[in-house]
Amino acid sequence: MKRVNNKWFKLMTLVLTVALMGSLLAACSGGNGDGNKGNAGNNGGNTGAANEQTDSGAPDTSKKVELVWYLVGDAHKDQQQIVDEWNKMLEKDLNTTVKLNFTTWNDWTTKYNLLLTSGEKVDMIFASQWADFYRLANQGAFLDIKELLPKYAPKTWETVPKEHWADVTLDNKILAIPSTYAEYSPDGWVYREDWRQELGTPELTDLASIEAYLDAVKTKKQVTPINGIAYENVFKLFRAMNDYQPYINEFSPIASESYDNPREIINYAFTPEYEAWVKKMKEWQQKGYWSTNTLSSKQEAGDFVKTGQGAVYWRNPSAAGGFINEVKGKGLKMELGYFPFTRFHDYVVPTLSITNGMAVPKNAANPERSLMVLDKLRNDPRYFNLMTYGIEGRHWAQGKDDKTIVVPAPGIDLNEVPRYDIASWGWRYEPNMKTEDGAWSGLEALKQEFEGIAKPNTLSSISLNYDPVKSELAAVNQVVEQYGRPLMLGLVNDVDKKLQEYRDKLKSAGVDKLQEYVKTEVIKQLDAKGVK
Repeated sequence: MKRVNNKWFKLMTLVLTVALMGSLLAACSGGNGDGNKGNAGNNGGNTGAANEQTDSGAPDTSKKVELVWYLVGDAHKDQQQIVDEWNKMLEKDLNTTVKLNFTTWNDWTTKYNLLLTSGEKVDMIFASQWADFYRLANQGAFLDIKELLPKYAPKTWETVPKEHWADVTLDNKILAIPSTYAEYSPDGWVYREDWRQELGTPELTDLASIEAYLDAVKTKKQVTPINGIAYENVFKLFRAMNDYQPYINEFSPIASESYDNPREIINYAFTPEYEAWVKKMKEWQQKGYWSTNTLSSKQEAGDFVKTGQGAVYWRNPSAAGGFINEVKGKGLKMELGYFPFTRFHDYVVPTLSITNGMAVPKNAANPERSLMVLDKLRNDPRYFNLMTYGIEGRHWAQGKDDKTIVVPAPGIDLNEVPRYDIASWGWRYEPNMKTEDGAWSGLEALKQEFEGIAKPNTLSSISLNYDPVKSELAAVNQVVEQYGRPLMLGLVNDVDKKLQEYRDKLKSAGVDKLQEYVKTEVIKQLDAKGVK
């Protein structure tokens, strides 16, 4: 009996040894074939990192992928031609193509928010604090890419400064790729400087000099000064003159009293300053500084400036530079100036790095490949030049050195081939940026002016969750749209009566509750940031 047990024991030992060796061999070969398929299944709808790596640890691009990207704004006339060239490069280098979509500027906020809340598969999207990045990030709209960046966007990971990553990090999650392009973007007016000199009005410095200019343009030139869509031109002037700091959206009447007094949350629709302003705007409307049908106009004020039918167009400095360069490039016989509204209070704040960035939505099907494409787009000059400036030889040509370009390319008429100026801000990277030969010199002068009066940007990253007051918010926004806009443009018969009606409607909509909520939440965040 003892001899039988020994044989049985040896037999079982041999069986177990063979089984163990088989398991070890299977484990060693697990990085190939079906071994990755099991891991991919744990990533839900995403392709997942397990499908984007090889045995060597390098990203795996053996599977061809079409990505879906969205940018804000409008596509260029030649957009598909440019994207086709881009996709040829991407297919060769990364076995990838991109379907590039645009929100258009018409009601873009509604479309943008819908893209991030509807569950649509979007692999990458433009992101900015002015596009509600912080609110959307807190609501879980974007994917945490912290672990993916070093592998799938290594150059971007290495070159973005730590403080810029901090701008897009919430709860230890990196939720976007910031732009690394230092700029200031306050509002201001592009205006016909040649007309100002011809008419003999003072340089623009305050409301009186602005009014003198508008009046001379209207009475002596017989031109409607703020033609087309006038609302933002007028509203941004009002807000800047009073230094109001908005939180809900830029048109909301609930704001901090000033940059230096952020804890004082007011409803400026109930202030003497607002009352005086809407009465002044009634005077301007009666003088014909804008048309009576401006609220239904679809044309930007800048369109009329270019045709000699307008004199004023609101822009930030960078956009002003692009507009002025376009006018020069088309050979239009006019001299334009720029008045930054920072001069009302002699300070400016730099933009946050997430003023322009790109983010991966939570429903992205191919986050890894998207990061690889963005890494190319930011850091490879061939990609950067194509998608930032357009096709060489058509939209631009090499300038006097590799840091300058000529726009348009020689022999190209800007009236037939418009300047390539899509919202490509999300991948701006300082070392790859170029300047135009003969470009507007005022932009560099403004940058130097701003550097001398800059203050820290302490308020732009404040983001509020409006779910507790969403009914009041929707109602107040509707009242602002219906009653506030006509008041701002003087398109009412009796200002006092309509102002009182506006205030009553705001009260009925729940503006007091909304104001109190904003005050509580803003002060809470200011305390957390140590802002006095």
